[in-house]
Amino acid sequence: MPGGLLRPEQLLAVAEAAADLGTPVLELTSRANLQVRGLAPGAEVELGDRLARVGLLPSPTHEKVRNIMASPLGGQRWVAELDAGLCADPGLAGLPGRFLFCLDDGRGDVAWAGADVAALPVGDAVAVLLGGADHGVRVRPGEVVGAVLAAARAFLELRDGQWRVRELGAGVAEIATRLGAGPARVTVTPPVTAGPIGPVGFGDGGAGYAVAVPLGRITREQAAALADRGEVVLTPWRGAVVRGDGSGLADVGLLTSAEDPGIGVTACTGRPGCAKAHADVQAAARGLRVGGRAVHWSGCDRRCGRPAGDVLDVVATEAGYLVDGRAVPGERVVEAATQGREQR
Repeated sequence: MPGGLLRPEQLLAVAEAAADLGTPVLELTSRANLQVRGLAPGAEVELGDRLARVGLLPSPTHEKVRNIMASPLGGQRWVAELDAGLCADPGLAGLPGRFLFCLDDGRGDVAWAGADVAALPVGDAVAVLLGGADHGVRVRPGEVVGAVLAAARAFLELRDGQWRVRELGAGVAEIATRLGAGPARVTVTPPVTAGPIGPVGFGDGGAGYAVAVPLGRITREQAAALADRGEVVLTPWRGAVVRGDGSGLADVGLLTSAEDPGIGVTACTGRPGCAKAHADVQAAARGLRVGGRAVHWSGCDRRCGRPAGDVLDVVATEAGYLVDGRAVPGERVVEAATQGREQR
């Protein structure tokens, strides 16, 4: 879902496919995408057909590289053009599946979220960030998509098995040189760990409403409630933004208050859905009753789905849990996680 943008019929189609073919909930990712889990063998064919019918698979050859995040309240400016340019270049299908593009609208909410190539408006120009750092590349707004695609092509030319731009070492500076690096720099800021909640304003002046999704799991009923509002923008903080007000959204279990203890709480699939997990971390995460620092629950040390930024790590092990690296028995993990949230 480039830019996290979904038409109502697209969100409903994915929710219905999940209910019919896999687990009955959709999983929101930290890249503002959706995952359908629990597919039976062969069900991926029907899933692909359903998604294609609503326009969600425009380029099967490039599907794994259409990883484009954007500022939820105003970052759609270059999304469609970048997506089209990406899919039109056969060579870019060779990008690693983890390669990430971020298009920021100037507020800095996604520019530092771990992108390989990001665009961040700075004054009258746009900074093209490489591997999470500013190397002095500046372009005009009309040149953004061309520069971003050029950076991706340069990465493919320079890589020797590396998956991410930051792994290139001196190669990052080479990409910057090719793009025309200058002396200007912007200050790196910590990644945003919590998205907007409640009434918001879009960049075009329209009114909207932002919600968080408990543990990033969207039910069919919640998907229908969001789709009733028109276009839905998924956020990297496992939430969504719709046009209009928030009436009725809390009634289906979506989080509409920044004070809700579920804000900032994320978890991987855990048991029983993942064979590598040591615990049912989703059930444990629901035990938190105090808000505070963002916290991610992981069923194993791979820490799948962990958001960028300052996040309290709760990791299940064979012997119990690690809470920010400190061993804690299973029966005390909610208490330890609560204390960790309150410390910052």
